[in-house]
Amino acid sequence: MSRTPVVSLRGVSRSFGAARALVGIDLDVHAHEVVAVVGDTGAGKSSLVGVLSGALAPDEGQVLVDGAAVSLTDPAAARALGIAAVFQDLALCANLDVVENLFLGQETVRGGLLDEVAMEKEAWRLLGGLAARVPSVRMPVAALSGAQRRSVAIARVLLGEPRVVLLDEPTASLGLTQVAEFLTLVERLRERGHAVLITSHSLSDLQAVADRIVVLRLGRTNGEFDADKASYEDLLAAMTGVPR
Repeated sequence: MSRTPVVSLRGVSRSFGAARALVGIDLDVHAHEVVAVVGDTGAGKSSLVGVLSGALAPDEGQVLVDGAAVSLTDPAAARALGIAAVFQDLALCANLDVVENLFLGQETVRGGLLDEVAMEKEAWRLLGGLAARVPSVRMPVAALSGAQRRSVAIARVLLGEPRVVLLDEPTASLGLTQVAEFLTLVERLRERGHAVLITSHSLSDLQAVADRIVVLRLGRTNGEFDADKASYEDLLAAMTGVPR
């Protein structure tokens, strides 16, 4: 793991009116690392992803990339710096097939025409690199399982070769088999060298794949743990604020 984090937060706060969603957050994410950010509903997880993805501007604090302060004015600015996010709604077009979703707005053109062969090959390459199980890249997204749809959404952000991949509540509504498939995909992202940040309210889903677990409670960091050493009871106590 490199000593300089790919992306960091320093003293980041964000409020919505009188409600303080994030308060003085410090966070580092390195290449080849999976950081799980866990917390109950309202803990600030989605706001954290919003700040890192450029969707939300912090009221205070800084975002750093490779140790240098940056201004993430919008998601396009974040993507230009190698930060890409997949949110809970996935933002896929259910009536379009896998290839059409992957390349929507960034189609490959050859001789003035869409290069369908090249896009299909690239789609299979991206999905294969994630060990994603999709029956056909010409299958409508509406016919895919929840885990397969998430694989497509993640493959789409990888087209831009991001260094940081943000996954907001990716295991929500997935069954046990689909969660296992998703965790395999996360391991592939780490192997490829990405810095990965995952938010979730479920401890059991992410502890097996995370390197570190950061607990948010009421917008504040309430503990950081080595995923291999932390007990379920320690994490639950940090999430709820109830001592063991």
